[in-house]
Amino acid sequence: MQTVLLVIHLLITAAMIGVILIQRSEGGMGLGGGTMGGLMTTRGSANLLTHTTAVLAACFLATSLTLAILASHQSRPSSILSLTGQEFTSRPC
Repeated sequence: MQTVLLVIHLLITAAMIGVILIQRSEGGMGLGGGTMGGLMTTRGSANLLTHTTAVLAACFLATSLTLAILASHQSRPSSILSLTGQEFTSRPC
């Protein structure tokens, strides 16, 4: 399950990078200053890209949190008392 979720997370990341790079720059820090010609001139396409970016960002956040929760449950035992004597002595300091 964790592997499948990680692949989905990477696909969302690639899609979000692509959508952000497609958006038209409106000056500021963007390079080119919106010299894409007539490719993205209507408000509808800009709104669509903005909403798509927001949805992808929400999905990215959700998968990030889920992966973090899954990783935290697998990392260590719940209590030091649950370690046996052999595991405790074989652990490096």
